[in-house]
Formats: sequence, C-alpha cells, structure tokens
Amino acid sequence: MTDRRRTERPADLLRAVSVTRAFEGVVALRGVDLELRRHEVLGLIGPNGAGKSTLVNVLTGFDAPTEGRVRLGDVDITDWPAYRRGRSGLTRTFQHAHAFGGLSVRENIEVSALGVGATPAEARRRADELMEMLGLADLEEVPASTLPHGEERKLGVARALATDPVFVLLDEPAAGLNEAEVEPFAEVVRSVRDDHDAGVLLIDHNFSFITAVCDRVQVLDEGVTIAIGSPEEIRRHPRVASAYLGRGDG
Repeated sequence: MTDRRRTERPADLLRAVSVTRAFEGVVALRGVDLELRRHEVLGLIGPNGAGKSTLVNVLTGFDAPTEGRVRLGDVDITDWPAYRRGRSGLTRTFQHAHAFGGLSVRENIEVSALGVGATPAEARRRADELMEMLGLADLEEVPASTLPHGEERKLGVARALATDPVFVLLDEPAAGLNEAEVEPFAEVVRSVRDDHDAGVLLIDHNFSFITAVCDRVQVLDEGVTIAIGSPEEIRRHPRVASAYLGRGDG
C-alpha cells in the first residue's frame, strides 16, 4: 500500500517523552517514555486503569499531556490536532467502534482513504486490498451498523490501514474475536509490520496474543512503566507477574 506520500513522511520513530496526564487530581500517567519504531510491533499491556488508552490518546492527539512531549521523528507534534497527525501517517483504532453505521463496509474504508487525500481510484484499490486481507470481502455491501462484533473490529483496523499509516495504534483490536480468529488476525498484524512498512502499537488483554505477535512489550501499572523487553523477558519479569498476570487481566 506504499504510495508517494510515504516519501513525504520519513519519520522512523514515534516517541512519548516523560508524559504525565492528570485528571482533576487523579494522575493517569506519570512520566512515561515510549518509543515505537517503524517495522516493529510494540505491545502495551497492563491491568485495567494502568493508563494504556490514555497514553494512546495522548500520542494520537485525542488528549493533551499535562507534562511531557510527543515527537514524530525529529518533529515535536505535542500541539498538533489529531487530524494533522493522521495526515502525517499516525492513525489508530478505538476500543469502541467509530464506523459510519449507515455506510457499507466498502464505503467506510474508502472514506478513510479519501480523508487523507487518496484519489477515488486509489481509495477503491485500498478497500479491495484490505477487505481481502481482513476477510471482509463477502461483507463489502453490508451496513457497518449490522456487523457482528468481530467483523466490526476488523473494519476498524481496515479503516485505520486505509490511511496508509506510518504508525498505527491498535486499541484492543482482537477483543470479540473467537479463538479460531485470533491467529489469522495475528498474521494481519504481522503483515502491517512486514508488508506495509509501518510500526504497530498493540494494546490487548490477551497475553498469549501479545507475546506471539510483538517484537517488544512495554508494561504499565498505575501510570508508570514497570518493564520493557522481549516477550520472553516480560513473561519472566517478577513485577509483571504480580502487577498484571497475577490479577487475571490476560
């Protein structure tokens, strides 16, 4: 899905630098650093309330940090609105669907592509490719509002990838998928890294899914980073076992 805009968006690193976010005295993030490189999948895990979605919101411009900065390559994008970050190759999915319910699956994907400047022909091509990739081709004319939950999640990923991202942040994309769907979906995530030349930040509560697909894993607990490492290092980390795995959030 590479096109000419890729050469205009050469950033190879997305960073959160000492990000703190407080809400009326409740501190959701405390000086968190994160680095996501192109061509890698970084898992972001932790118990409920650890600050994962807040960090994604800050990175993508849906929330502003109380302290700290967000950088895309060498550029400080902390004050950029979400739409500008999207046009620079930074996109996301949400825990809850944000599809246009009255539009078909195909139309939802095409609209996402058009929103970042694709031509109608390019939008159609991307929709064809992504529907095939995600197993949505038989549902192309189905209204988004009538999709089963698993297909709705896949449509969210397709809409994100239709923007031709440099970095894509997936917030619990496998939620609602049955066991038989998880491994094919893992292949989709790997394809984003390997075939679409993008960096992926992956939040999910399925620990086996995270460790199977991610190159590195970062663990948050109570708004701070308690571990970063390979999946095997994270499996063995004692603080992760007590803060995350031991609470049954996998």
